[in-house]
Amino acid sequence: MINDKTLPMVLGSRVVLRPLTERDVPLLFRIFSDPEVMRYWSHPPFTSESEALAYLGDVRQGFESKTLFQWGLCRRGDRSVIGTCTLWQLDASNRRAEVGFVLAREHWGQGFMTEGLAALIDFSFGDLRLRRLEADVDPANEASIALLERLGFVREGYLRERWLVGSEVADSLFYGLLEREWSKRRNA
Repeated sequence: MINDKTLPMVLGSRVVLRPLTERDVPLLFRIFSDPEVMRYWSHPPFTSESEALAYLGDVRQGFESKTLFQWGLCRRGDRSVIGTCTLWQLDASNRRAEVGFVLAREHWGQGFMTEGLAALIDFSFGDLRLRRLEADVDPANEASIALLERLGFVREGYLRERWLVGSEVADSLFYGLLEREWSKRRNA
């Protein structure tokens, strides 16, 4: 896994994944407080910047324990965070992790998350030497499902009533991607 003091930068063709800092708290709040962005997330939208600051603290704590790696997604040449890409539920002994991602609404449909997630997958299977990535997505989240399938993730299961978000019960689709499948796609 990563033994450095901070996350390394991960480069895509138009995007950069970089460590999050305190300067990103207002942008994190803007993204994570948008009800449309958070519609299919596992917790309700933030209501204050203090929640975004606490979230950043959780991200840092997860990195220190090597159970969560979360990057800010930026366009190349612009250090402003437009989303995040995450590896969590990291399991070094089994060489697997779960991916997560969120993108500010004004950047939807422009291919930034496709590039960011592809760069994260390359990093995961290359630098981190993982053999399996997983994703948990709300069955109604058509855009995220399409993104995962476009990148080669395979639907592996349907988990009923997995999440309670606020007062709403939500099901999950479970997806998986193996390193050998990704390598085959990249080499084709």
